[in-house]
Amino acid sequence: MSISGGAIKRSLAFGLFDAGETALGAILISTLFPLYISNHIPTKVYTLLYGLSMVVSFVLALLLAKVADEKSIRKRLFSTFGILTSLFCALIALSLKNPYLGLLVFLLMLIFKQQSLVFYASLLGGFEKRGLTSGIGVSMGYLGASLSLVFFAPRLELPSGALFISILFLALLLPAVMILDEPKKLNQEISILKVLKSKKFSILLLSCLLVMEVASTMSAIMGIYLKEVYNLEKKEIYLTIAFSAFGGVFSGPIFGYLTDKLGPSRIFPLSFILWACFLVLLFLTPKELIRYLGLFAGLCLAHLWTSVRALIIHNSEGDFATKMAMLSLSERLSMSIGPIIWSLLLTLTLDNYRLSALLMVIFPALGGFFYLISRRV
Repeated sequence: MSISGGAIKRSLAFGLFDAGETALGAILISTLFPLYISNHIPTKVYTLLYGLSMVVSFVLALLLAKVADEKSIRKRLFSTFGILTSLFCALIALSLKNPYLGLLVFLLMLIFKQQSLVFYASLLGGFEKRGLTSGIGVSMGYLGASLSLVFFAPRLELPSGALFISILFLALLLPAVMILDEPKKLNQEISILKVLKSKKFSILLLSCLLVMEVASTMSAIMGIYLKEVYNLEKKEIYLTIAFSAFGGVFSGPIFGYLTDKLGPSRIFPLSFILWACFLVLLFLTPKELIRYLGLFAGLCLAHLWTSVRALIIHNSEGDFATKMAMLSLSERLSMSIGPIIWSLLLTLTLDNYRLSALLMVIFPALGGFFYLISRRV
């Protein structure tokens, strides 16, 4: 599989944005701003407004994606919302004297960032080696998160931290703005209702949602799980999670290459097997081996995020942005529903963390079942 120098340059530009977006999430969205705003506004109010901003993002992304596909302006919208994200990130630093104004600017930045992510993912349709490009993006995203948490996050404070991450994000965005191409023109009107009524795509999306439930839930609760089950200290937890990131950095391009070589329809189903194996191993693994299981978790995550984007693009007929918006909605749903299901399982098992995690094996099993159905429709 030969790759030209131009293709490599475009893939790296694609990956750099993934690194910048992940760094923004790790430093500002997950760490600095929540720590700041929790001192001024009740946490329940902040989380409610955060959730509502995501709802606005999904509706807006779906409406804009339809227009973007019909008029072939995906890159233009990606560039516009990417630059707006950087701008409003910088404006956060200037608005913090009034916490409510700061929160408003932050929520607008979140909405713009979500739009840029949808149109960024749709640009994958313009690549010949979509799997490898997606894998490079996943790899650089994990690398960006790891470096951000280790080297930047502990040293940054608001408001200067917002300015720093704004500049960093813009620097990693610009190569994609300048180098990436607009995917092919569709030349037909898109009906969102028709896409939703597509039995094959709807069942395929459901299978993706079910396996993403496990990935999102495990990512959200893993720190607590390691503390409660293995009694790990904070430093040991960070090291285990760092091993997970390394697994993602190195396996992303490998799974991307295999996706291009064998096809996303053959590679993606491995997610159901990998996550089922992970949950069984999590139930059985002793404390001294948990760090290596973290490495395997990173491999599972890299495989899922690399192959699922390529799979959705593969099952698109030029409506890349519209279907990527739906995948994004599924991903956010998994982040919302997963922790609720986890709480219910803990209640049913009387706070047995190991057993609760093992019971989640039903999700990849159901996901695999629905995936097989989607192939036969």
